[in-house]
Amino acid sequence: MGLEYPSDLKYMDTHEYVRLDGEIATIGISAYAIDQLGDIVFVELPELGDALTKGETLGNIESVKAVEDLYAPISGTVVERNDAMIESPELISEDPYGEGWLLKVRVNDPDELEDAMSADEYREQVEGV
Repeated sequence: MGLEYPSDLKYMDTHEYVRLDGEIATIGISAYAIDQLGDIVFVELPELGDALTKGETLGNIESVKAVEDLYAPISGTVVERNDAMIESPELISEDPYGEGWLLKVRVNDPDELEDAMSADEYREQVEGV
C-alpha cells in the first residue's frame, strides 16, 4: 500500500508537514514518519501561547520503537493544539493529515516555507521514486 502525501501540504526533511491557511499553519507529521515509527504511544507538544522558532525542537513523539524529536517547520505562536490526539495518540496513525494534526500556529513569516518540499519532492526523497 502506497503512503499518501497530500499535494496541498508543504513537507520538511524532518518529516513534519504544514498546511497554510492564511496566517494559520496546521502542523503534523507525515504518513511516512508514522510508518517508520510504528505504534505511537505518546506525544509531547508545546503549550498554547508558546513561541516556535523554525528548525528548533517543539516536542517529541514516542512509539514502541523509538522517541523522536519534532521540529518547528515554521516560526510562530501556538494558537491551538490537538488535545484529542494527545489523549489518544493512535489518531495520528489513523489519520495523520486530518484528525491526527499536532498544532496550529499563527505564522510570523510565511516566506519561511520557501525551502519546504512539495508532495512530489518529499515522496521522491523518502521513497526514492
